[in-house]
Amino acid sequence: MNPFTMLPEGCISEIISFTTPVDTIRSSVISRGFKAAAESDIVWDKFLPSDHQNIVSRSVSPILFDNKEDLYFRLSESPILLDEGKMSFWLDKTNGKKCYLLSSRQLTISFSDTELFWEHTFDADSRFPEVALLNNVDLLDIRGKIGTRGTMALN
Repeated sequence: MNPFTMLPEGCISEIISFTTPVDTIRSSVISRGFKAAAESDIVWDKFLPSDHQNIVSRSVSPILFDNKEDLYFRLSESPILLDEGKMSFWLDKTNGKKCYLLSSRQLTISFSDTELFWEHTFDADSRFPEVALLNNVDLLDIRGKIGTRGTMALN
């Protein structure tokens, strides 16, 4: 007799929440009880960043999701644009770590205001509406800042 079958689903969910998203998916094929526990919001809430509600509220487009697992996979499979399209955000699918990508306008690029060196242009294939195109350069110095505490503050 499997001792896990005697545990309540909530208890199994709590145990699974201390693993990883990959292990949670693997455990969901063990039995119906594990599958139900692995699909619980208790589990997926632990894999989402603690500030996920703030991040989702800053999205350029509304993010529709049915539960925390659905939200996790939406954020890990397709980056979202935040803060009026100034940055992109996604979750690393295997560990849930936050990933950010800044648009070229959010970066400090030496001589970016000199057309001899740089040109800002629109690119339909880019996740950002505008990109920096390098024309010529002798020195390359690109800097960006991302706030890591509290709300995001870009300088």
